[in-house]
Amino acid sequence: MTGAYKATSAGWLLATEAIPLGHSLSLRVLIVDDEASVRKVMAAVLAQIGLPCETAASGDEALRVLETNRIDAVISDLQMPGMSGMELLAKVRQIYPRMVFLVVTGVDDIRVGIEAMRQGADDYLVKPLQVDANIVLASLTRALHVKRLEQEVENYRHHLEEIVAEQTQQLREALRQIERSYDHTLEVLGAAIDLRDSPTAGHSRRVFLYSIEIAKAMGGLESQMRNIAMGAWLHDIGKLAIPDAILLKPGPLTDEERAIMQRHAQIGYDLVKGIPFLADAAEIIFAHHERCDGSGYPRGLKAGEIPAGASIFAVADTFDAMTSARPYRRALPFQASREVIERGAGKQYDSQVAKVFLSIPGETWEVIRRETAAIQAHAFATASDIQALSTLVKSEG
Repeated sequence: MTGAYKATSAGWLLATEAIPLGHSLSLRVLIVDDEASVRKVMAAVLAQIGLPCETAASGDEALRVLETNRIDAVISDLQMPGMSGMELLAKVRQIYPRMVFLVVTGVDDIRVGIEAMRQGADDYLVKPLQVDANIVLASLTRALHVKRLEQEVENYRHHLEEIVAEQTQQLREALRQIERSYDHTLEVLGAAIDLRDSPTAGHSRRVFLYSIEIAKAMGGLESQMRNIAMGAWLHDIGKLAIPDAILLKPGPLTDEERAIMQRHAQIGYDLVKGIPFLADAAEIIFAHHERCDGSGYPRGLKAGEIPAGASIFAVADTFDAMTSARPYRRALPFQASREVIERGAGKQYDSQVAKVFLSIPGETWEVIRRETAAIQAHAFATASDIQALSTLVKSEG
């Protein structure tokens, strides 16, 4: 198209130079202006560069056109009765965030055009300067290029989120497998301890369950629950290094034998402390024979120096020891054992732990002992105990 338009009152002038049609831009444009002459000139400019267009005389009409037509770009005047170009811009950005939007402003309103860009317009055209098809094409091309870059960035962000989500899921599954591996490791160690110390078969599982009941009743220890459980489960692992003649001796130990037996706390700690997932549990193993008054071993710790898990375990361990039959004595009744712990509160046992223990109904301990005996009749305690604890801790957390 080679014809030319004279300057109109709106300031548009169609270029007389031929525009090459070999460009790759393909857009359907909506022209929005309340002046019919401006719409006609702009339609001619776009036709010259091979871009089909729709027209609208107001912002409301423009929104209706957008609802019913495929439009890629909007060129809108800012000064219009009713809905202004700025208001139309806000609505289009809200409904069609990826659409190219150019505003048309006068020479005296360039600041308004700049403000429109701050609010989401992609570019602005100035009237009544001479505007030819090349200018419009360049503006649309720049805006489209920016939109494509924005889309690529958005696509990359979504793709990155998908990658992160997938890798996070893979990591979670790997951690679950590691956790299951840990649990089975604990199962084997617990079974080995029970096999080694057969007169107290089931002891590891009982004190594990007793300790958890006390910790749950105390409250505020949710983050330590698993470590308390693992420490209770493996507290006697050091006994694997104690000679049978001492470990299984039916009568009282000599002072020398007792000194050797007491080494199991240090041995157990040394065995476990280097294993990362058992590092915190190792502290419970190390201190499980400490007493509040400092009479315990191996370090003679006093109240406040003893880890909370070890203080809980001390009560659970004593209770199970007294209520379990040994080759050299019968098991004490539950009530008699509770009275021993009550008398030792604040001396051998942490007073708060003892108080919580005494507040738990005796039926709780009886149920645990019966269930443990039933399991023990068929097999050693399994990793399902630790796995069940993991589920419990997660649900309560």
